[in-house]
Amino acid sequence: MNSAAPGGAAPAPAVSVIMPVLNEERHLRESVRAILAQDHPGELEVVIALGPSTDRTDEIAAALAAEDARVRTVPNPTGRTPAGLNAAIRASRHPVVVRVDGHGMLSPGYIATAVRLLAEQDAANVGGIMHAEGETAWEQAVAAAMTSRVGVGNAAFHTGGRAGEAETVYLGVFRREVLEQQGGYNEEFVRAQDWELNYRIRAAGGRIWFSPELLVSYRPRPSVRALAKQYRNYGRWRHVVARYHPGSINPRYLAPPTALLAVAAGTVLGAAVSPWALLVPGGYLAAITAGSLPAGRGLPWRARVRIPVALATMHMSWGWGYLTSPRSLARKVIASRREPVTVTGS
Repeated sequence: MNSAAPGGAAPAPAVSVIMPVLNEERHLRESVRAILAQDHPGELEVVIALGPSTDRTDEIAAALAAEDARVRTVPNPTGRTPAGLNAAIRASRHPVVVRVDGHGMLSPGYIATAVRLLAEQDAANVGGIMHAEGETAWEQAVAAAMTSRVGVGNAAFHTGGRAGEAETVYLGVFRREVLEQQGGYNEEFVRAQDWELNYRIRAAGGRIWFSPELLVSYRPRPSVRALAKQYRNYGRWRHVVARYHPGSINPRYLAPPTALLAVAAGTVLGAAVSPWALLVPGGYLAAITAGSLPAGRGLPWRARVRIPVALATMHMSWGWGYLTSPRSLARKVIASRREPVTVTGS
């Protein structure tokens, strides 16, 4: 049921927020509170898809549901993000669907702004900036790396940019009919499921819209090991996407594997053939050190000195994941290909 908007305007659409979560005890309560505090005048529900967590995530989710009738949970036995998203979509009921992760914090006015942009831009999906914010010195370093061009290139949803049509967006706020027409997320895409869904939406004539007005605070991974695993998976699945849709590759995606190969070759040749080859890994270290200086402006020194480590971890792990991504994984995903379904008028 829609709620009346002020001033006699059309009623604000009801909104379903879907959250796939796994081991999110640190941030889940804060994330849900940021959703429930939104000033959107329409009806709101939150559907949390619970993976097989090994921490207190389920307990926290149950407490949130007991405290507020707008919060519900559904099981996601596989723990995979796209399966959790689809489970939450099926359990939800409102015409606008907002994706939020368990470590993401919506900025005030996020939902109301997204609903407005869906209408103004006649968009199928809108999204904004993944605004990384750290709590510890390491997380602050990672956040600085993730919002700098030396860390992530020209990705608008990391570094900001002008509003406009986009290939994909962070998280996303969708029209339900578009999700239903496309059959939801392809569950074979353990990562990069956003890109694949947005590709189908665009191929069917839908509009994907990026706006810097939409901001989600994001909590970075808390350790080098966790960051390396995250970026290895990013690279692994980006290569799957490249094989799934060859036209999607661009120089930004090839930079990390190129850097990894160059650093590895320079190190080996420098040790075995000529020390001059060490200029390559030395040049890379100099570049990320120089790039960390503007990225770390205003941060405490404990965070600033960790930024080059974060940058190297991101680049090298992404590159390794890309180079070692098995063709068999891409073949499995390609076999599950869904053809885009033509988007009807909204």
